[in-house]
Amino acid sequence: MVGMLAAMPPPAPRFAQPGDARFRARGDACPGALRLHRADDGALARVRVPGGVLSWEQADGLRELAGRLGDGELYLTSRGNVQLRGLGAECGGELASRMNEMGLLPSERHERVRNVVASPLSGLDGLGARDVRPWLDALDALVCGSEEAAGLSGRFLFALDDGRGDVDALGGDVTLRARGDGDAELRIGALESVARIPAADAPRAALLAAMVFLEAAGGSGGSSAAGAASGPAGAFPRGASGSGAWRVAELPDGGASLFDEVVRRLRAAGPPVALGTVPPPAAAPPALGVVTGPGDTDALSVGLPLGRADAVRWRALTDLARDHGTGELRLTPWRGVVVPGVRRDRAPGALDALAAVGLITGDRSPWTGVGACVGRPGCAKSLADVQGDAARALPAAPRADALPVHWSGCERRCGHPRGEWVDVVAGPDGGYRVSVVRDGGRTGEPEHVTGDPAALATAVATARTTRN
Repeated sequence: MVGMLAAMPPPAPRFAQPGDARFRARGDACPGALRLHRADDGALARVRVPGGVLSWEQADGLRELAGRLGDGELYLTSRGNVQLRGLGAECGGELASRMNEMGLLPSERHERVRNVVASPLSGLDGLGARDVRPWLDALDALVCGSEEAAGLSGRFLFALDDGRGDVDALGGDVTLRARGDGDAELRIGALESVARIPAADAPRAALLAAMVFLEAAGGSGGSSAAGAASGPAGAFPRGASGSGAWRVAELPDGGASLFDEVVRRLRAAGPPVALGTVPPPAAAPPALGVVTGPGDTDALSVGLPLGRADAVRWRALTDLARDHGTGELRLTPWRGVVVPGVRRDRAPGALDALAAVGLITGDRSPWTGVGACVGRPGCAKSLADVQGDAARALPAAPRADALPVHWSGCERRCGHPRGEWVDVVAGPDGGYRVSVVRDGGRTGEPEHVTGDPAALATAVATARTTRN
């Protein structure tokens, strides 16, 4: 039976997250481009960029808006989206109008649910099983065309992996992963069970899974999605339906019953479905630097220090994409940018030019693997200026096998990575707690460190080389 094949869900994360029930005093308030969030440094807009794909015109338009309406910087998120901060209270109408003109708001009702990450190097380096760009375009159109999909929370995440395992590791609620034989695997949440389906049916299967999730969570998902048949009464265990979950991990069984029901409806709709077990891989961000392509052009992969870009850095990227690339930029879930289509003889010089404006162009940069929440003064909940402290305590270039590190201003740990990482959390005494996190929890007691930059640099550098 299908139910016997669904893997048991992993243990729930032990760290509080912004979407956890303990923080929910109201409905889903996840910000968007139309629903702005009031922060201490002004309003915040989060622009969904499915797959991280922007034309250079769209990217340059965002730079212009950030400079004229906000604080002049662009902030990348862990889902490859863009945030504008420091916006004025009355800018909402102008912002929405410009976003619409730029093609960044194909549907006002769906703008917060277009959360799709995709393998950033797909189709560029010849390593993936297939180029997932057609999946990306099809899934975004299906989501925007579904009235039911507008009922998803702003945190629900689709992941489209080209077979290399990079975004499959990011904890999507619904993940499609390409196979070398031309088929696709559908994963629900963090389950190891996968459903093998024809690649042509993959985008509709992903939408179907999201609609069945809405039913399980008590949302408005319906059987019209992907032509699926209605589920029987009692398709989900007691406590699942009407749970109000925003993400698959919040369902009582971690999505096991959801997987069973999705498989049942896929089979009822016609596509052949085979079951298997594939553990989620470890996260693997794209290498920084020149990425050799199969033809006579390369891609340039760079990181943004702490995920932030001022006008100079952003313009350097958009100018490169316009003048020497395909006209496209791909924002990565690791707060980086890939510029495809740079002629091979130009690539080294172009990379040097990006390094000259302060972008991260190699794995030996001290900024490699370092992330932080916005901290003070932008967030009222933060206990420290974590971005400033991270910069002041930046150690020497990390070892090749160094763990990523994330600085947080409070226990919410907004934007922290997945897997194994160094957790640096501000305390009320002006210092920080430094520990290594593995499988959702600490591996030992945290080290309490004062706010002295040298002491912090030493503690973080030591923790980054700690592996059990």
